[in-house]
Amino acid sequence: MVNIIVLVKQVPDTNAKIVVSGDRVDLSAVKKVMSPYDEFAVEVALQHREATGGEVTALTLGGAGADKVLKDAKAIGVDHIVRIDSDGDHDSNSLQTAIASVLSELGAEVVYCGKSAADTGAGSTGPGLAERMGWASVSNVTAVAFDGGITVVAPSEGGDARISVPIPAVISCDKGNMKVRKPNVKGIMQAKKAKVDVKSVAIQPSSVAIVAHTMPPAKPAGKSYEGGAAAAEVARLLRDEANVI
Repeated sequence: MVNIIVLVKQVPDTNAKIVVSGDRVDLSAVKKVMSPYDEFAVEVALQHREATGGEVTALTLGGAGADKVLKDAKAIGVDHIVRIDSDGDHDSNSLQTAIASVLSELGAEVVYCGKSAADTGAGSTGPGLAERMGWASVSNVTAVAFDGGITVVAPSEGGDARISVPIPAVISCDKGNMKVRKPNVKGIMQAKKAKVDVKSVAIQPSSVAIVAHTMPPAKPAGKSYEGGAAAAEVARLLRDEANVI
């Protein structure tokens, strides 16, 4: 019976149009969703519970608005939902320190998370937590098996590696061939009634501050050429500017 924790994060919808107002991204009208790689982490956590027993707790950090992503995880099938109460932005160090303290309080034995968050793409949460807790860590996992332990498949130089992971461990999940289950009507109704366990912890100040947001520069207008006489010029541009030949 394993105490399984899955980390989930609320991020802007990856299909949303990003608008910069002043020197900050304006997310006021942007739909918030579970970070896509976290969906694979939830699926693996549920598979782990089904294979070995135990319970799955979904954990996030954020304000009350982040309860939605926890309810989404509850609708899919997790047993408990917990939020570390905190508004504002946090750097990796303060974020991971806060999560590690709550993982210890919850008695976590295995932690699953997405390989990276859709909004930052840092990919540091899993390895950072493992370092703080002194646990084993594997990242970019594409398949997991539970046959007398935890065996994962992760990319390695020249192919894939099959790795036996000792518990306790933090496992960061990639897509692979996993099919994420969808919530059913019963799960959705249970999620609406579910109570979020809110934790208040001291979060150290961030050492990194965002100065400003800017959109990337617009791409220059394309060039078009017609006729065989332009072949030499096209070849030169592909070689000297595009670096494709």
